[in-house]
Amino acid sequence: MSKLAWWQRGVVYQIYPRSFQDTSGNGVGDLQGVIERLAYLNDGTERSLGVDAIWLSPFYPSPMKDFGYDVSDYCNVHPLFGDLATFDRLIEEAHKRGIRIIIDYVPNHTSDEHPWFIESRSSRDNPKADWYIWRDPKPDGSPPNNWGSVFGGPAWEWDETRQQYYFHQFVVGQPDLNWRNPEVKAAMFDVLRFWLERGVDGFRMDVIGMIIKHPDMPDQPWLTDVDPNLPENAIYWRQEHIYDQDQDDVHQVLREMRALLDEYGDTVGIGELFYSLPRWVKYYGEQGDELHLPFNFRLIDHLPVWDAQQARRIVDDVDGAVPPFGWPNYVLGNHDQPRVASRFGAEQARTAAMLLLTLRGTPTLYYGDELGIPNGDIKPEQKVDPWGIQMGVKYTRDVCRTPMQWDDSPYAGFSNVEPWLPVTPDYRTRNVAAQDKDERSMLNLYRRLLWYRKGSAPLYGGSYQAVDTPHADVFAYLREADGERIFVALNFGDEERTVSPPSRGQLVLSTALDRAQGVTNEVKLRPYEGVIIELG
Repeated sequence: MSKLAWWQRGVVYQIYPRSFQDTSGNGVGDLQGVIERLAYLNDGTERSLGVDAIWLSPFYPSPMKDFGYDVSDYCNVHPLFGDLATFDRLIEEAHKRGIRIIIDYVPNHTSDEHPWFIESRSSRDNPKADWYIWRDPKPDGSPPNNWGSVFGGPAWEWDETRQQYYFHQFVVGQPDLNWRNPEVKAAMFDVLRFWLERGVDGFRMDVIGMIIKHPDMPDQPWLTDVDPNLPENAIYWRQEHIYDQDQDDVHQVLREMRALLDEYGDTVGIGELFYSLPRWVKYYGEQGDELHLPFNFRLIDHLPVWDAQQARRIVDDVDGAVPPFGWPNYVLGNHDQPRVASRFGAEQARTAAMLLLTLRGTPTLYYGDELGIPNGDIKPEQKVDPWGIQMGVKYTRDVCRTPMQWDDSPYAGFSNVEPWLPVTPDYRTRNVAAQDKDERSMLNLYRRLLWYRKGSAPLYGGSYQAVDTPHADVFAYLREADGERIFVALNFGDEERTVSPPSRGQLVLSTALDRAQGVTNEVKLRPYEGVIIELG
């Protein structure tokens, strides 16, 4: 097996800084809180989680209309989260522990309070007039085309000063940058350099496929088959997205971006993408010269129910589509999705953990999933997510952004004051301190999986091959490297299933954490149980 980069071999852990640890006493998490919890993430021993990198959601200055994804200064830290000196300490302390730092890069749009936009909207002939996407109205005064915003309503907002519309793919306060302007590209590349010079190890690039639009911006076709329950204002979700994203021109920008990252050595570029497999795979680049990891959301988007055969189809398709020079990746949860334990169920969430951490490729974990935290119970008056407010409760992301649960003290040890979102109702029993003491807890399952994976060449870098079994509700596969073979069998169903590995082997880990290790040529899987067997 050839030498693997750290981002191939390791596991990424996403932190939503607002919700990880509050040290300032304002109910909002901060960067100092991340520093103080680094030992939990990896202290070099198997009593820590054992992750290799952390990805930080935005911590930049922002009016928080979309909780930091509306950036008003790309090269600073919002006072809520600390300052640049705090960030530098975080880099230093994380690197001491062998933890890499990946930060969010938001290239598609800024805040409408960013100095660039303030200047751009001031007149049609100022130096930054063309830094954003401005268009004249149609003769009747209506928007330039029929494009909709992801968050509901039209994607155009009238500006009285310029007497033009500006384009916003998301909330009104997030105008899209004009990446066809070389000055914009240069300025945004300088942002990458700023953080690379401070020592970051990579970037998760927000909606990277959206940064280039068709130059003529024609109307989008309407879909003929749409969810009848879509809110009336869900224009974006009723359209076929031919012109507003995934344009061929974006790949040249990504090649240049990759060249910039490569100047800094062992860095990683991860892109948020939602396209069909043939479109998605193009973002690796024809020569492996674009994204290191186009984010793969198929286990979220294409696994609406816990189904073994569908999971196998997804994994087989992804593994087959990734080019020889590419590297797969998988994710089950993030700051935009309902919690794994609520989507699939508490028992199934344990099997999902084994699935995620034993597939070929880089796994990304979402904070709190290692505890089995469910969706938060958010009352109407507690909602703050603009998507949920504009599109309805079904769409709210507040439920997956509730504070991390450290102990059974008030506010779960996250803060000493009421947090910005409420902790989940079961926090007194579902928390790090309680699960640390329970050797069969979800937390200890994650620890066992992560540390076992570190020492297993087949798991962190080996090949993948699905294995047929007599049971439709069992997903089984082989991982192999350097003559070592591992058999993974996952029972997605609620009935006991007997599975025979390809050869006699040693059972080393069960999702229930209650099986004695032993040699076997047959294993009875209990409902929703997964096992790892080292083959002879």
